[in-house]
Amino acid sequence: IEWTKRAFKNMEVIPPGNGIMHQINLERMSPVIQSQGGVAFPDTLVGTDSHTPHVDALGVVAVGVGGLEAENVMLGRASWMRLPEIIGVTLGGKPQPGITATDLVLALTEFLRKSKVVGAYLEFHGEGAAALTLGDRATISNMAPEYGATAAMFSIDAQTLAYLRLTGREDAQVALVETYAKAAGLWSDTLTQVVYERTLSFDLASVVRNMAGPSNPHARVATADLAAKGIAAPFTEAPGLMPDGAVIIAAITSCTNTSNPRNVIAAGLLARNANRVGLTRKPWVKSSLAPGSKAVTLYLEDAGLMPELEKLGFGVVGYACTSCNGMSGALDPAIQKEIIERDLYATAVLSGNRNFDGRIHPYARQAFLASPPLVVAYAIAGSIRFDIEKDVLTVSGGREIRLADLWPDDAEIDAIVARSVKPAHFRQVYEPMFAIHPDTGERVAPLYDWRPQSTYIRRPPYWEGALAGERTLRGMRPLALLPDNITTDHLSPSNAIMMNSASGEYLHRMGVPEEDFNSYATHRGDHLTAQRATFANPTLKNEMVRNADGSVKAGSRARVEPEGQVMRMWEAIETYMLRKQPLIIVAGADYGQGSSRDWAAKGVRLA
Repeated sequence: IEWTKRAFKNMEVIPPGNGIMHQINLERMSPVIQSQGGVAFPDTLVGTDSHTPHVDALGVVAVGVGGLEAENVMLGRASWMRLPEIIGVTLGGKPQPGITATDLVLALTEFLRKSKVVGAYLEFHGEGAAALTLGDRATISNMAPEYGATAAMFSIDAQTLAYLRLTGREDAQVALVETYAKAAGLWSDTLTQVVYERTLSFDLASVVRNMAGPSNPHARVATADLAAKGIAAPFTEAPGLMPDGAVIIAAITSCTNTSNPRNVIAAGLLARNANRVGLTRKPWVKSSLAPGSKAVTLYLEDAGLMPELEKLGFGVVGYACTSCNGMSGALDPAIQKEIIERDLYATAVLSGNRNFDGRIHPYARQAFLASPPLVVAYAIAGSIRFDIEKDVLTVSGGREIRLADLWPDDAEIDAIVARSVKPAHFRQVYEPMFAIHPDTGERVAPLYDWRPQSTYIRRPPYWEGALAGERTLRGMRPLALLPDNITTDHLSPSNAIMMNSASGEYLHRMGVPEEDFNSYATHRGDHLTAQRATFANPTLKNEMVRNADGSVKAGSRARVEPEGQVMRMWEAIETYMLRKQPLIIVAGADYGQGSSRDWAAKGVRLA
């Protein structure tokens, strides 16, 4: 990072621990309209994460690409894309009381997935879209990859300008955005007569409180239907033991929701209401608050809600991608031991954007996406088997307390947002962060000095020896026979590295302590660690590897032929490498869905 800051003149580096890039872009970096050399033009963005469309909510064309494509752009080459299908999405109606932006986006994700919008640019419009706050729009735009779209645009309007002022943008910049948008035909009022080849309609009033799970963002389930779906069910809570369906992770996390002040304030108010009736978090729940911006902490403190969240265990653990990206950290050893010994069905509930199998935590068999206040409620309930809408949380003053009794009123949420979310909070956070001055210290070499023993960044061998040659398509053997819906998290996971994994054993041999293994995502600059992550997901089902009863065995396993020997996937890959055996992967529909992750392609290519 230090070398990068000094070696390049046209690059700004934000040190780790300051937030999530998409939220920082939304709250500060994007000007919406650029101005250079006396010429104004729209801001655009190509980003190395699939949630780059977050800032589409501001009317900025922002698309996510793989790391390889972004590196091409940094080297001055073009980023090529097909001319996309542009689909109009009419949002009508008004959300019902108590419905959050999370509920809206999970319902939209289900609807748009079924509508097959993969690769399209969506333009949201209509009375419903106009009434949404910018925070609500950002929650919807953020999950574009989950419903398959490349971009999820909202037009520039008064809500956009109000948000720019709220987040501390200069008055002159806000005026430029308004003037340019109206002059160039980008203002919302000038787009009302747009005709689309394809239009979809969605009624916001139809949305109920919901979640997504147990393993896909588009697998929406209404909280009122949890029992009918077999998710909520009667369970016993023996003293000193975790129940079936124990929620081991409850995380208010991700730019999807923490960039939306209404969602965050709602969580704080539910925590306050729970504290008033003496409710507490269950002891086996690992709870956390990981905002994508330090401004979130400031306005929660201003509203007096930070202590309420902390009392229930939702203290700030960092300003970064955490549980959403599989970085929940270690469980209490006693809890982990109980899960293993009792073979418990343990789960996670988080306000993230992805819940693919094995992504959130190795010991959470499944995960559910939910709004921040619902995450707090599940930390109190302690089990996914708890019928969150109907079951009694506690009895206070002779009165049974259910979720409805704790849920905050919309008017109170809006009043606190208006009173406690201030431009000064954003200026306090971002002005020092972006007060970057030209470095006057020691100059650095224009070429990076590779460190041979680094497990984070190592000179790759892609253009050397056998790796530089063409691959033959003859005499191939299958490495894996995979079902439908294989995600990039199956192909190259991003979550925590375990000691018993191929990457973990490699890092151990390199002298890295287990507590410093970090995540697969952080080691992608070292091909020796990242290669070993290929197909390392413990929930992978390779149909070539079966149990004695003929069922497919889950895990990072492969069968080496012609011997028929079953071994860990990485050892199988190494065995075939030594034999110079060409390999093929056979998979079903939607192979490679999920993040734009270049290692999901590179790892398989290097095998």
